[in-house]
Amino acid sequence: QVQLVESGGGLVQPGGSLRLSCAAFGSVFSIFVMGWYRQAPGKQREVVAIITSGGNTDYPDSVKGRFTISRDNAKNTAYLQMNSLKPEDTAVYYCNAKYRGIDSWGPGTQVTVSS
Repeated sequence: QVQLVESGGGLVQPGGSLRLSCAAFGSVFSIFVMGWYRQAPGKQREVVAIITSGGNTDYPDSVKGRFTISRDNAKNTAYLQMNSLKPEDTAVYYCNAKYRGIDSWGPGTQVTVSS
């Protein structure tokens, strides 16, 4: 099992940018498929970005072209660069690590997009 801690959330104006970080502890980071998810009040948790152990990425249409996921295996850290943020991006953002069907989650970090 791996422990995950997110950071980098906060309040940003529409059109602004934020970079989230997810630090992993307690396991071999490079083997995990890493993902970022978000959950807005009253809505289900949804995926916003995935990166495989080999570096392949995938995004839903709602964030494609605006969000970029990356990973630094030497630092045991995954990142989510978020540009051109919109009010509808407001949510708690969660980091996920997946390996052989086992999921680990971080506690989440709040992102609020508002003027």
